[in-house]
Amino acid sequence: MKIKIDRNLCYGTGRCAETLPEVFDQDPRDGLVVLLVDSPQAVDGDDVRFAAQFCPSGCISIENDDQV
Repeated sequence: MKIKIDRNLCYGTGRCAETLPEVFDQDPRDGLVVLLVDSPQAVDGDDVRFAAQFCPSGCISIENDDQV
């Protein structure tokens, strides 16, 4: 699983960081998403998919999701 973010789409709501703080954070300067790890090994794939779906802007995408 590889996570990608598009900061140009991010609203800065912080839902991803609240949902999965070991993978996502917010930049203190602009409040936009920061990806802490793009290929999480110790995180449940369902949690990552939930965080992506929970994002109101759709700025989180998952590649190679079939390998989870």
